[in-house]
Amino acid sequence: MSAHVQPDRFHFLHIDLNSFFASVEQQLHPEYRGKPLAVVPTMADTTCCIAASYEAKAFKVKTGTQVGEAKKLCPGIILIAGDHADYAKYSHDITKAVELACPVAHNPSIDEMVCQLIGREQEPPRARKIALEIKQSIYKNVGVALRCSIGMAPNRYLAKIASDMQKPDGLIGLLPSQLPRAIAHLELRDLPGVGARTELRLNKKGITTMEQLLALDRNGMRTLFDSVWGDRMYHWLRGVQTEDTTGNNVAQAVQKSLGHSHVLAPEHRSPEGSWAVAHKLLHKAAMRLRMEHFYTGSLSVTIRYQLTREQAEARAAHGKVKQHYSGIKNSGWGMEARFRDCQDTLTLLEILRSLWAQRPQGAEFQKPFFVGITLRDLIPEDEHQPELFANPNNRADLSATMDKLNLKYGHTTLHFAGMLPARESAPTRIAFTQIPVQYGVDYM
Repeated sequence: MSAHVQPDRFHFLHIDLNSFFASVEQQLHPEYRGKPLAVVPTMADTTCCIAASYEAKAFKVKTGTQVGEAKKLCPGIILIAGDHADYAKYSHDITKAVELACPVAHNPSIDEMVCQLIGREQEPPRARKIALEIKQSIYKNVGVALRCSIGMAPNRYLAKIASDMQKPDGLIGLLPSQLPRAIAHLELRDLPGVGARTELRLNKKGITTMEQLLALDRNGMRTLFDSVWGDRMYHWLRGVQTEDTTGNNVAQAVQKSLGHSHVLAPEHRSPEGSWAVAHKLLHKAAMRLRMEHFYTGSLSVTIRYQLTREQAEARAAHGKVKQHYSGIKNSGWGMEARFRDCQDTLTLLEILRSLWAQRPQGAEFQKPFFVGITLRDLIPEDEHQPELFANPNNRADLSATMDKLNLKYGHTTLHFAGMLPARESAPTRIAFTQIPVQYGVDYM
């Protein structure tokens, strides 16, 4: 259906919690309200802010600003080491508050909720009334320091765009009759899915403004993106619903991977220390695998190594220097192994050990500072084909016994000896794209 004959209805509300982590801290600590505040992973000048209050944003402190720089921009800034458990709890509480006004159809991330409107709820006055009720419900039932911006639109993609158009505490609606002119003033980077690299690629093809993008026809959009994504975006920007914007696409709902990564503390930036941390990351990932009822058929490991100034300069001459968000210049290595699907820790540990033995050994690879472990090719338990002969070493039973104790007393209570030096390292980090799940006494 063409955009100009679509009825003026809102099918989706996208709720975006404003400066969520910082706002939770201001809710927990009334003395911080109205003051510049940033949430950080650790108390170190070399790390980066992961959230900033609107008072801090007024001083140009934002997500990704190095803590040392944030202190220069805003000398009185309050720094808080974030606690993912608090943010997960508030995310759940806010979801419940939203559902008092309208059912939540989807949680894209820890600080976003999507509601799908039905029937007469889609009429603009009624949709706006529901949006205002959502704001009031959060304020009344969760906390006065928590604000949200809500976007109303005929599809999820536009609702997400609308939620970013007015912050904080915004309410913007994009009706089919207003499209696409209502978004012509935006920047290309305001489009979900268009990051720095995509923007650069579009610029090289002569598209530097939203008006130029919107002037393309359907074939032009498909050619521009060189994929079906361009075809879908053409329709989304004109208010058309497709399967991909309803949240009902089964393929999108199937989890493809899980894993953990960690920037190593200085005392673990050695071959022995990095192995102990990798061991712990696998221990956590394997436990999650079983808790979420999956088997895995692939394991990958990634290591980043800090370069000395001389090594970085030598690499720069060939254009091969990578820079971590912390500012550390580094070289990277990674490897993946595929195998018959399994879920027990001991088997996965043996696979990790075999990969680890193949890591590079040269002068540039002596100071690891980052380790990541990812389990892919996930298979739901009910689709797993059991082996003809049971495992003679009872590895599944061993993992199940470990899980019982770790769920009751904490996930590092019982573990294999190799992770002992890093037992207290690699805590669960604040999650941006998913809400941490509590297993037993721990969040993971």
